Amino acid sequence: MKQSSPSVIGIDVGGRVKGYHAVALCDGQFEPHHFTQPEKVAAWCVAHAAQVIAIDAPCAWATLGGSRLAERSLAIDGKTIQCFKTPTRSSSYGRAFYDWVFQGEKLYQCLFPQYHLFDGSSQKEKIVFETFPHAVVCALAGRVIPARPKASTRRRMLREQGYEDEPLKNIDFVDAALCALSADRFLHHRAQWFGDREEGYIVVPEGKDLYAAKRINLQATFATKKSLS
Repeated sequence: MKQSSPSVIGIDVGGRVKGYHAVALCDGQFEPHHFTQPEKVAAWCVAHAAQVIAIDAPCAWATLGGSRLAERSLAIDGKTIQCFKTPTRSSSYGRAFYDWVFQGEKLYQCLFPQYHLFDGSSQKEKIVFETFPHAVVCALAGRVIPARPKASTRRRMLREQGYEDEPLKNIDFVDAALCALSADRFLHHRAQWFGDREEGYIVVPEGKDLYAAKRINLQATFATKKSLS
């Protein structure tokens, strides 16, 4: 009997009205689902026994100023990947524009009883981390590419990676699928990240000459720990 591969999940976060678009990836197939409540997203992830969850929403707020180290350092070959800049929590509170960031914060909190936020150095049994669909596409392409036309560019990348995009009925599910792909690469030790522990990491697939990124080598990490034990 063929053994199923571990499930991973990608999630695109919107505001309270838009909700959460989630895509599970197992055995090369996408399973999309829409939610309006973070608690139900978390329960769905647990029901799928997801080993890794990747979320398109900030996992932390800036400690000072209007951005985090992860966002400022996200680049390929010295060329910046433009992305959303996360301000401090206090400066965002009560402002409708940042509603989706607070919705993301709620989702992380719902997941933390079951999942560990990636800390940049080790992998627990189950991991959740932040990713960014446009950066995922750039990492896979090995260069900074135009963000638009967003839908066609991102669908094409999924197809080039060998996945069927037909089950993904809108761009939010496409973005969630790219997040799931980032989670899958992480699971198979083919990912890299930007940022620090204080303000969080953005994780993307291992790409070609991704500038100023640290490469995950979990196998080496485990081997080192074993030799010291």
